[in-house]
Amino acid sequence: MGLYVLAFIAYAVDVARRSAAKQAPVEVRELVGAGAPTARVGAGASDGAGASAVAPTAKAGRGARIGFTLIVLAWGLHLAGAVLRGLAAGRVPWSNMYEFAMTGVAVIVGVFVLSRLWKDLNYLGVFISGLAAVSLGAATVNFYVSVTPLPPALQSPWLVIHVFVATLAMGFLALGTGLSVLQLIKERRDNGFLRSLPSPVQLEDLAYRVGVIGFIFWTFTLIAGAIWAEQAWGRYWGWDTKEVWTFVIWVIYAGYVHARATRGWRGSRSAWLQIIGFSAIVFNYTIVNQFFAGLHAYSGL
Repeated sequence: MGLYVLAFIAYAVDVARRSAAKQAPVEVRELVGAGAPTARVGAGASDGAGASAVAPTAKAGRGARIGFTLIVLAWGLHLAGAVLRGLAAGRVPWSNMYEFAMTGVAVIVGVFVLSRLWKDLNYLGVFISGLAAVSLGAATVNFYVSVTPLPPALQSPWLVIHVFVATLAMGFLALGTGLSVLQLIKERRDNGFLRSLPSPVQLEDLAYRVGVIGFIFWTFTLIAGAIWAEQAWGRYWGWDTKEVWTFVIWVIYAGYVHARATRGWRGSRSAWLQIIGFSAIVFNYTIVNQFFAGLHAYSGL
């Protein structure tokens, strides 16, 4: 948690430094000097036709590079902590809310770190490091429990499959939500640090791609949960509170994917759907686990 906080500070300092800059990024000035249109270079286009004419993303500053180094170190220690918890318990470390938070946040940070192999999303560093620090802090204060034996319903190979895939889904959907938040901010304001980010159209496209991957994993989570329920309780579906909310989340993201792909929902409407979906995931993990009775009561242990 300490390293995540330091990473957050480093990223925040980098954002503040770039936000306070009074001149356009070097790449923008070079393009303008070469005769590129200033209206297209300086600001992100809001329509698909202008997406290709947007200035490239500025290289990460020193603060962002330090932040990324710190978040990688924090992730390494985080993974070690999760592995040691599993070894102490003699099982996978995600059978209660504290362990699921530990593992889930590790997956979210891991998706962010490994995304560097595909796309440089370092501008999400403030969001990811802050989310990791706050989530681990809240889980440690509110959900920590000592190592306990597995309840009978969890003594199944589906614990490994179902819950791990759910954490993968959360990792990608959290990343997509961060991109959607930046998209909304950039649509309303495009100066300082925001000028160095991709255009709203590019952010939306990235959020959609990441969201689709998360949606696929969430779909498998829903199917695997039904199979596990049949083995544990003798029925595939019983309208348990947790089952209902898992389905509600699936419907929200299915609507997001369908609306954007076939109905042409672009811009802020698309971003808000993704944010609402992730808010439902957070509600499912916190409020539903703690305050709603059901067969999944062990998830609040």
